[in-house]
Amino acid sequence: MQDELLLRYSRHIMLPQIEYAGQETLTQSHALIVGAGGLGAPVALYLAASGVGRLTICDFDQVDLTNLQRQIVHTTASVGMNKALSAKVTLAQLNPDVAVQTVTTRATPEVFSALIAQADVVIDCSDNFETRYTLNRLCFAAQKPLISGAAIRFEGQLSVFDFRHAETPCYHCLYPDVGDDQALRCADNGVFAPLVGMIGTAQAAEAIKLLLHIGQTMQGRLLLLDALTAEWRTIRLSKDPACKVCGNPPA
Repeated sequence: MQDELLLRYSRHIMLPQIEYAGQETLTQSHALIVGAGGLGAPVALYLAASGVGRLTICDFDQVDLTNLQRQIVHTTASVGMNKALSAKVTLAQLNPDVAVQTVTTRATPEVFSALIAQADVVIDCSDNFETRYTLNRLCFAAQKPLISGAAIRFEGQLSVFDFRHAETPCYHCLYPDVGDDQALRCADNGVFAPLVGMIGTAQAAEAIKLLLHIGQTMQGRLLLLDALTAEWRTIRLSKDPACKVCGNPPA
């Protein structure tokens, strides 16, 4: 690692849980970020700032003026630009040593499957159940860790599904797919601007911990945040033996 990078990441290297070897691991890691909106913005910023060497960002949407209240990876000059490309521009200014790949069209399950196969960790920053179920199913099949986040109005949640461990529950265990996508969206319900930053930053922290094999992740737990009362709650999750995705054997 060159002297400039040693200086850039010096505050990480000072941590005994990371040190030089851990930072070197980050620079050689690859994270897949699905969604470059409210959650994906802080995820991308912190992973790039932390030195995760390769990021793939998927988003087919364009930056709208209403996004700028919370999607901090975009600027006023980005309005009308594809979100993944806009994020790439910002991240290049933040850390030019990070390689950013973009997917600017709506990804099919086949595309997601290929992207997941290349990644070390997958961060779900999407806003609809269809994508969440698809990523959950494909990450389970590929045995890749999945970090799921959601935020609406003043309420946020976060969980980790680390499919490298047989006992971990999956997203389908938590929210069974009943074939009716009733996902709440910010465009219809509003969202408190700092909330997505709080959840997205937590997703980035979980991703780094997974990549470095440090600390205790949110595997098997659901973190709930009420930003109005500043209350954080943790709920234990159990694997559903009848789950259609990860049940034993899967249906």
